[in-house]
Amino acid sequence: MSDTFPRGTAGRTEPELPTGRGEISAAVIALLRNSGAAPSAETVSAADPYGDDLQLALYLCYELHYRGFAGVAAEREWDPGLLAVRAALEARFLAALRRDATRHDDLGEALAEILTEPVDGTGVSHFLRDKGELWQLREYAAQRSLYHLKEADPHIWVLPRLRGRAKAGMAAIEFDEYGGGRAERMHQRLYADLMTDLDLDPAYGHYLEAGTAEILATVNLMSLLGLHRALRGALVGHFATIEITSSPGSRRIAEAMERTGAGPAAVFFHSEHVEADAVHEQVVRHEVVEGLLADEPHLAPDIAFGIDATGYLEDRLGERLLSAWQAGGTSLRTALE
Repeated sequence: MSDTFPRGTAGRTEPELPTGRGEISAAVIALLRNSGAAPSAETVSAADPYGDDLQLALYLCYELHYRGFAGVAAEREWDPGLLAVRAALEARFLAALRRDATRHDDLGEALAEILTEPVDGTGVSHFLRDKGELWQLREYAAQRSLYHLKEADPHIWVLPRLRGRAKAGMAAIEFDEYGGGRAERMHQRLYADLMTDLDLDPAYGHYLEAGTAEILATVNLMSLLGLHRALRGALVGHFATIEITSSPGSRRIAEAMERTGAGPAAVFFHSEHVEADAVHEQVVRHEVVEGLLADEPHLAPDIAFGIDATGYLEDRLGERLLSAWQAGGTSLRTALE
């Protein structure tokens, strides 16, 4: 296995703070640097809930609960001022999702839809399998690295909020995500190896500047749902969506990686998810979802919301990627090295 850190970044664990993308994210960066004032409530309430400025600001607040940033004290994770800003950003984002992600009223219908593969699929994984080029796979990997280099971490927060079958099933899946106790098999590590095969920098958070608002929103959703006990049902819905839909898409991307000569580690990461997530699908449906419903049946609408919110944001990301690639342009905010 290759070293997780490339030449020039050995030992680095905390990414640098990025450049702001507007008034709100610039204010949060200033707060993290112990200068400036918090963004006003009026500014936050007027911001695009899915836009670059708000999503980057929210991502910065959430990252304090993961690895933080170089030069930012670990104690800032629980800074009351930053938490107040985060709460305002979360409220704006969550209100928009509750307004827009309303595809299903019934949990059974929501689960049935994600269990069914479209016959004439036209999503990102279909595009990459059928006509994707290596540069597009590199862009896709760079964007997804903002989650996959901390894969499973946002979901682990739900464990103390579950009990019985749901907790046991969730823990079993997460054990696999963390390599079954073997560091070299952790999915985070396997993704770093994928990035090395693609000649990308596998340092944590390296591609934050390049990441679009759409990818930030998908990562922020996991943190939002994971950090709030009141949203535990939605987190389970989100997790179920990821595990149930992952296997077919991973198979297509593995085929794309192999076709373009991306390298064995790049192929292996997605091939591993084909097998692992096929097993996880059964556990998440019959143990995690059914177990949670047996304990707390009133959470059924929340589980459906988690499914719908995940699908809504993934569709937005897919539209961003495909519209850029089909026009022959980059899907990133900044070009890859």
